[in-house]
Amino acid sequence: MPQEKPLVLTEESDALQLYPRPPILTSLDVGWCGVCFAYMCQPAYEVPEVSTPRWHSIAIFTHGNRIIHADRKLDGRFHRDAVVGGDIVITPVNIGQGAAWEDEGDFIILGIEADVFARTIDEAADAKDLELLPHFATPDPLIYQIGLALKSVLENNPTNSRLYAETMINALSVHLMQHYSTRKPILQQYKDGLPKYKFKKVIDYINAHLEQDLSLTELAALVQMSPHYFSHLFKQSVGISAHQYVIRCRVERAKNYLLQGDLSIAEVAYKVGFANQSHLNRHFKRLLGITPKQI
Repeated sequence: MPQEKPLVLTEESDALQLYPRPPILTSLDVGWCGVCFAYMCQPAYEVPEVSTPRWHSIAIFTHGNRIIHADRKLDGRFHRDAVVGGDIVITPVNIGQGAAWEDEGDFIILGIEADVFARTIDEAADAKDLELLPHFATPDPLIYQIGLALKSVLENNPTNSRLYAETMINALSVHLMQHYSTRKPILQQYKDGLPKYKFKKVIDYINAHLEQDLSLTELAALVQMSPHYFSHLFKQSVGISAHQYVIRCRVERAKNYLLQGDLSIAEVAYKVGFANQSHLNRHFKRLLGITPKQI
């Protein structure tokens, strides 16, 4: 890694051009806002030292218990990592990282826009006031599971996945703030959920836009809350997450359409915001105990 200054990447897709193989999965075409996800399998290789002025980057290794050695430069420091599945590497915004690894392995690259990260808890927060710390390879089971969950949704139901993805990124951002930043957030505790008028406003909005790819950010903005506190209070109000609530509403509306008998199952799935008929079938069976054909 002879270069003295990191190569600056201005677009999230630029990082994907550094590798010899294209990614197996990415979020570039599914409408996720403020986050970029890529899952890839790469041979032994060396990437130059790079940095980004916009994105915090988290590498999540998914190659199981096999050890892959990597010579890594991170924030001007060198380290020889012995990486196993479940390890992560954190590269904050404007921090250089380069690596050379000795064997083929699969991993996830997850980029979170610095401004989105900063506003997770406080809508008025400035990204400059929240410093995420760089970390060489270290195990983190929660971040690993969030990475696998995002991979799964891209594999199975990428359409209308924004609310789920943003909920996962919200949880990831809070975890990063609590464990990998210079300033630990003070999380307020509430017990009574959303005020009734705010709750009604959100429910009415969900029902009016059920077929759309709803966003955690837009739901939180309706009631002038940060995504973290909105998620917390919404779950207190109904007992389930906003994503799970939207799924239940879609299933209930699909049932009503099917009882009317005017639309095919595939048409109903599309009309209520499911990715496809298979997606509707799975949630219908899970929540109601029967398939759409049995209505």
